Amino acid sequence: MTKDSDIFKGGKILPIMEEFYTLQGEGYNMGKAAYFVRLGGCDVGCSWCDSKESWNEDLFPPKDVTSIISNVKSNHADTVVVTGGEPSLYPLDYFTKKLRENDILTMIETSGAHPLTGIWDWICLSPKKYSPPKGDIYSRAHELKVIIQHKGDLEWAERNADLVNDDALLFLQPEWSAANDIMPILTEYIMDNPQWRMSLQSHKYMGIP
Repeated sequence: MTKDSDIFKGGKILPIMEEFYTLQGEGYNMGKAAYFVRLGGCDVGCSWCDSKESWNEDLFPPKDVTSIISNVKSNHADTVVVTGGEPSLYPLDYFTKKLRENDILTMIETSGAHPLTGIWDWICLSPKKYSPPKGDIYSRAHELKVIIQHKGDLEWAERNADLVNDDALLFLQPEWSAANDIMPILTEYIMDNPQWRMSLQSHKYMGIP
């Protein structure tokens, strides 16, 4: 369940694992400069997660979000991407409100495992089978990005595509360790089903965070 807002002073402090300025590597906004804020804590637990060190919230003492905003501005970034971990665990209204007040675009990458708070310019929903989305995230998502490890995951992708709003962009992304095997399958699938697009973890090819 979503964390108690009082613990985080209504979202004025959050468990920040790391923050860095880089290029977005995945999905619709691939190649766009963005300041990433990775929140610690996740109860989804994907076996192929490439940031498992983020799962334990206790390793990341809550930090005042005003310092994060200062870091964003000092890097002259105009976009913040909140990721995790699983950011839907936390109260994000205050943080996103302050970002917007500073003319900073707000984006999030979430499994939607918990009802989402916050004011978002872009919501990337990446649903996971073992902890499916909750709340109104399907209707709010601008982008659906489904990680494909096995061919059978395509059925999961289609089930979620039926639930998002008609304007949501649809992406299939090969799980990194299985990319060589699954890429030909996804390529053929997308050619047969052109409502989907391919998403790659381009930052890994570029050697950036």
